Amino acid sequence: MANEKKYILAIESSCDDTSAAVLCNNKVLSNIVASQKVHQEYGGVVPELASRAHQQNIVPVVHQALTIANIDKKQLAAIAFTRGPGLMGSLLVGTSFAKSLALGLDIPLIEVNHMQAHILAHFIDEGRSMPRFPFLAMTISGGHTQIVLVKNYFDLEVLGETLDDAVGEAFDKSAKLLGLPYPGGPLVDKYAQQGNEKAFPFPKPKVDGLNFSFSGLKTSILYFLQKETKKNGAFVDENIADICASIQYTILEILMDKLKMAVDQTGIKQIAIGGGVAANSGIRQRLKDAEANLGLKTFIPKFEYCTDNAAMIGIVGYLKYLEGDFSAQNIAAKARYAMSGTNP
Repeated sequence: MANEKKYILAIESSCDDTSAAVLCNNKVLSNIVASQKVHQEYGGVVPELASRAHQQNIVPVVHQALTIANIDKKQLAAIAFTRGPGLMGSLLVGTSFAKSLALGLDIPLIEVNHMQAHILAHFIDEGRSMPRFPFLAMTISGGHTQIVLVKNYFDLEVLGETLDDAVGEAFDKSAKLLGLPYPGGPLVDKYAQQGNEKAFPFPKPKVDGLNFSFSGLKTSILYFLQKETKKNGAFVDENIADICASIQYTILEILMDKLKMAVDQTGIKQIAIGGGVAANSGIRQRLKDAEANLGLKTFIPKFEYCTDNAAMIGIVGYLKYLEGDFSAQNIAAKARYAMSGTNP
């Protein structure tokens, strides 16, 4: 079956990006993402507005994915979709659409865990080297921060995760404190490249094991800015690059400290990262440095596979298709959804 051409339509709708992709086996033929601009004026994702936008976007996005892939929907072997985790209203749109289309075409339906997909995106065939099992994955996004031991495609063990805010949330909330528009994470990265990362030291939270915490850092940044702007109302404008560089440096130190600890504990030196924050230039550079200084082998996805996208859903769908791991029509979306192999 693996040598036959199998076309998988994948749908991703976990947050505020509506995405559809078509894969031929493990190769991506199309990967369309419709981002939602409506949330910018609110400084964050509004769940109700997100689900409405998904309803508007999903049909044209799927149509475009099929058109660019140059296949007819009757050629599809299966439909993969994000079951969770994510915003329930957003997940319901993608889940309902996938179930309806699979039923209408009489083809298998395949549920996919969003976090597992960020990790397995590394197995999309684009002529790049792929990690070998077992490896460590660090998933860093707006909603999640995890270190995962990946034993095989479907056996994953979460070694550590955030106890409060996710790393992407820490970036975006820090940006909001600085008056930067949403999403602020990429802007913090942009300014950080022009600043002095040691200009303003921020405390790193003390958290046992491989777990993370970012809420304390956010609070310390808030108090720091309140103190400095009281003395100088133009403090942020005058020091924006140094502030962003210092914030980014602290966040990356937290991530790298835990990653090094995971390497020491497991003895595994293959590291794969995924999630929206994997697009950050600082973390990419720190991982390249770790290759040279710590003897690690790191795997960093293409930018388009870092943020939420359907191609990563499609590769998991294809791997599950090979296993005959299909879903029933009564399957429901799950806002909280642990990866396979991580819970009973």
